[in-house]
Amino acid sequence: MSDILTREETEKFLKALEGWIYVDDGKGGSIKKQFNTSGYPVTMGLVTAIGGICQRLNHHPDYILMKYKELEVSFSTHSAGGVTGKDIEAAKELENIRF
Repeated sequence: MSDILTREETEKFLKALEGWIYVDDGKGGSIKKQFNTSGYPVTMGLVTAIGGICQRLNHHPDYILMKYKELEVSFSTHSAGGVTGKDIEAAKELENIRF
């Protein structure tokens, strides 16, 4: 699924994914989530887990912003110019990480 999703379609998918939001950046949008952890070692482990999932999916985040006890990750599909099913799939996979 590489067709760009509308904001409404994206938000419908995100209802099932706790904490994920749609961001209208004027360029097709993106989705993002902030994860809170118990500290730096867990945050680093989460970054590593996200990296592994993204490599397996061959779909990588726009960015991962890491702080001591929190991490923010953002996805969009640059080749499509916005949010696609690939981004929703990545978000679903990240929801399966237990930390």
